[in-house]
Amino acid sequence: MDVSAETDISTAYRIYKRHGWNICIMYGWSIIDLFLGIILRLGFSSDCIIKYKYTIVCFRFRKMALALASAQLRVLYDNTLLSMKVLRYSVIHTICTTTISFSNLAQPEEVSEEEIALYKLYRPERVTPNKRGIDLLNDSRINKGMAFSLFERQYLGIHGLLPPAFMTEEQQGYRIISQLRQQPNDLARYIQLDGLQDRNEKLFYRLLCEHVEELMPIVYTPTVGLVCQNFGYIYRKPKGLYVTINDNSISKIHHILSNWPESDVRVIVVTDGERILGLGDLGCYGIGIPVGKLALYVALGGVQPRWCLPVLLDVGTNNEKLLDDPFYIGLRRRRVRGPEYDRLIENFFLACTKRFGQQVLIQFEDFANQNAYRLLDMYRNRFCAFNDDIQGTASVAVGGLLSCWKYTGKPLAEGKFVFLGAGTASMGIAELCVAEMVSEGLTKEQAYDRIFLMDIDGLITKHRDNLGDLHKPYAKDLPETKSLLEEQIVREMAAINEHPIIFALSNPTDKAECTAEDAYRWTNGKVLFASGSPFPNVEYNGKIFKPGQGNNAYVFPGIGLGAILFNVRHIDDETFLIAAHEIANAVTDKDLKVGRLYPRLNRIREMSVKMAIAVGKHAYEKGTAGLYPKPNNIEYFVRSQLYHTSYDEIINVTYEWPSHDMKHGFPVPVVGHQDDDE
Repeated sequence: MDVSAETDISTAYRIYKRHGWNICIMYGWSIIDLFLGIILRLGFSSDCIIKYKYTIVCFRFRKMALALASAQLRVLYDNTLLSMKVLRYSVIHTICTTTISFSNLAQPEEVSEEEIALYKLYRPERVTPNKRGIDLLNDSRINKGMAFSLFERQYLGIHGLLPPAFMTEEQQGYRIISQLRQQPNDLARYIQLDGLQDRNEKLFYRLLCEHVEELMPIVYTPTVGLVCQNFGYIYRKPKGLYVTINDNSISKIHHILSNWPESDVRVIVVTDGERILGLGDLGCYGIGIPVGKLALYVALGGVQPRWCLPVLLDVGTNNEKLLDDPFYIGLRRRRVRGPEYDRLIENFFLACTKRFGQQVLIQFEDFANQNAYRLLDMYRNRFCAFNDDIQGTASVAVGGLLSCWKYTGKPLAEGKFVFLGAGTASMGIAELCVAEMVSEGLTKEQAYDRIFLMDIDGLITKHRDNLGDLHKPYAKDLPETKSLLEEQIVREMAAINEHPIIFALSNPTDKAECTAEDAYRWTNGKVLFASGSPFPNVEYNGKIFKPGQGNNAYVFPGIGLGAILFNVRHIDDETFLIAAHEIANAVTDKDLKVGRLYPRLNRIREMSVKMAIAVGKHAYEKGTAGLYPKPNNIEYFVRSQLYHTSYDEIINVTYEWPSHDMKHGFPVPVVGHQDDDE
């Protein structure tokens, strides 16, 4: 029976509120069809339906998994469907209290048997936990708090361990977000969210997904910088692994990795804490960065939390303040450099692949300039590895530039670019800009000529002593100018360009090279502006500008998801160019009209899915995908693997056998009792 797009949801809601389940069952299949259809259209995990024994749901997505006006589906019923109790009260309550317009929904289309088989093949299987009682409540992966039903509480041995109230997921989320908004500052909000993640992982990610624009600046930049600076003081519970210079052998590191409770690790974010955001050497306090990154992998990329592992390589710190900090949680020694440091990195990579497999994705995070490029070159072609500060930042920046040219109608190859800074991030952006301009028809030399690099000593020229290999192609035969991004220069840019472009990408917000308000004011509202950390909206000359945030979160979740799902052996530079184009494609005309050069944060998850699909297709074209056989439908495969924040049913699913197989094997003969006298 096909789902009807014309059923009156208000009528269904009134019937449900007045009479509950019984009248819904008596009323007929049209109401049931409506409920099933709305669940998928609302973006709930289809597993909410499929995991029950009597119902099969197949669906086809054309555009977005969570924006459901474009979804098409058909519900097929097994002839043994007996009861509508397969749908949980909390889900139905959400459905019935949600306003939906069905007027623009496409009519359902036939779903082939092949598509049914594909979905059943790709769908992850649910594993029922074997914990009970207080151990279950202490497991954040399966704890639902007061959302446990009475039957679940009694069956799982937790009745009486929870308050007698019952809450839906929505009520729990409302309670937490209300508490967060009452906190005095963002650091306090971070601490509360951190505690929630330790108690109830599903609710934490549900809240982060639903309020991503409000909570992402707390979970990651800019608040994570403050968190790292105060990490020793606010430390509550271990969040990752710590590998020190004293553990410098493959066997020792492998032993540490084996202590991690999950064996199916597929992505590792690792830092040595030497260059945390724009804050410098924070040593062991830098663990907050991998933790925050992986939270975004889950919320924005749909990566399963159990696949994620944050790691801090503790080789000491040169930060005197930390060495004197009574709360410091790391080794109190100077940083180790040279061969011993390199041996630790080598042993770490070998131990990771030995423990988790050659396909494990390892993301370098916040390594200092002298190590970032060097380590990336050493490992990018031997392992599945990338550096987010170099390659991720480059992809985000080029994606923003492509959005600018989408607005101006001019290609990247017609622009000229000045970089205030020539470190790892700037060089990564410059190299990807060159790759894009070459793809548009320029030679490498012509592309190099259009890029000007400035560091602390001014413009990088050919007259410098000790010019680095990375900088040589960009060096100019010009005087060494030392001006920075100040008002006079910005006004001059606006005078000679119809739409000057300024990207102030340094993090956190107080380290940005230019504020959004200054940029719009100095250019009379002509500037196309983006920043690395969020800035508030700016009103200028009666117009509201909404500056975009060029955050790496637009890139690493999607690329990571694709690399994980398709077992990509190596991530090449072209992958990051593909990601940049996906960012620009996601920017709408409505975004551009208000000066937003990046999609809104609440659209990142769908963009990440499309990015992962593109990464998978590219990997198969280049022969770097390790997933065999290749999925017949890559989009189905990607969407079926996404993490969903709705609660799972954790009670064993029961099913019947044929009655003749449950009969006694043979009749028991009558056995007489032996007489004691015999």
